[in-house]
Amino acid sequence: MSSRNPIPITTEQSPLLFLELLYKLRVRDVMAGNLVTIRRDATMRELKQLMQGKKVSGVPVVENKRLFGIVSIEDLIQALESNCLDAPVSNFMAPNAVTVEADMPLSIVLSYFNKYDFRRFPVLNSRNEPVGIVTARSINTRLLVELFRELARIENQYILPVAESATCYFKTFRIKKSDFENAGKAAMEIKNALQKRDIDPKIIRRVAIAAYELEINLVVHSDGGTLTFRVDEEEVQLVAKDQGPGIADVNLAMQEGWTTANDWVKSLGFGAGMGLPNAKRVSDDFHIVSEMGGGTVVTIRDYLSPRADAPAV
Repeated sequence: MSSRNPIPITTEQSPLLFLELLYKLRVRDVMAGNLVTIRRDATMRELKQLMQGKKVSGVPVVENKRLFGIVSIEDLIQALESNCLDAPVSNFMAPNAVTVEADMPLSIVLSYFNKYDFRRFPVLNSRNEPVGIVTARSINTRLLVELFRELARIENQYILPVAESATCYFKTFRIKKSDFENAGKAAMEIKNALQKRDIDPKIIRRVAIAAYELEINLVVHSDGGTLTFRVDEEEVQLVAKDQGPGIADVNLAMQEGWTTANDWVKSLGFGAGMGLPNAKRVSDDFHIVSEMGGGTVVTIRDYLSPRADAPAV
C-alpha cells in the first residue's frame, strides 16, 4: 500500500501568499463601511459622546455627502485640556484630510501610513463621496481573515494523506464549518474516484448523493469534522465525524423536513431537512450515533455485489 504525504506550506510560500493578498485586495475590501460622521457645527462635547457611544477614535466631518475634514481623539483631548467642549468641531478638525479611493490597491494604501503621520484615512467613491474609513486595524483584521481562508483552502487540498492499493482506496477530507465555498468538493472527488474503478453507475450515484448530504451536514450543522471514504472489492464506506454540538433527538432529525438551519443558511439553498433522510434512503447500511456536546458519527455502507433489497435512486 502506498501513501501520499501532505504537502506543507513552506516558509518561501508564506510571504508570497501575503504579497498576493496585498495586490489582490482593494481599499473597499478592507475599509470599515459603517461610516460614523459628524457635522461642522456640532460641538466637541457631542463628538465626545459620539466617540464613546460608537467606540471610534476618529470621525470624518461630512455634510451633504461632502467631506470637510476629520477630527480625532487627539483633537478631543486638546479641547478637553483647553476647556472648549462647547466649541464647534470645525475649530479643531483637520481640514485637509488625506483621502484614499475605494478602488485603490491595498499595497498603495499601506505606503500612506509611512508617508503621512495619520492613523486613519477617509475613503471616497468615484463621485468623491465618503463611503468608509480605513485604519491599520481594519486592514489587519481583513488580512487575517483572508490568510486563514487561503490556508484553509490549501489544507482542504493537501493536508490529509491518501492510501491506495490495487484493491482498496482510502481518503479523509477535512470539512470546515460554514465553508459553503467548498461544499460539495469532497463528494465530487469521491464520485470521480469511484468512476475510475469502473463501479456500477447506479451505486456511484447513490454514494455520491450520500457523500454530498453528509458533507453539507458537516458544513451547516457541525463545528467542522471529517468525511472518510473507503472502497474495496466488496463495499463503499462513508464515515462522517464531527466535533459537535451533537443532535438532541436523533429520531426527530431523521424526519424529512425537520431542520435546525437558520434563515441565512436556508437563503443559500441549504438546510431543507432532507440530508440525513436522503443519505439513509440511498444506503444499504446506515448507522448514526450522537452525543450532545460530543459530536455525531454517521457510518454508511453500500455493497458492490448485487442485492435484491438495494435502494433505488
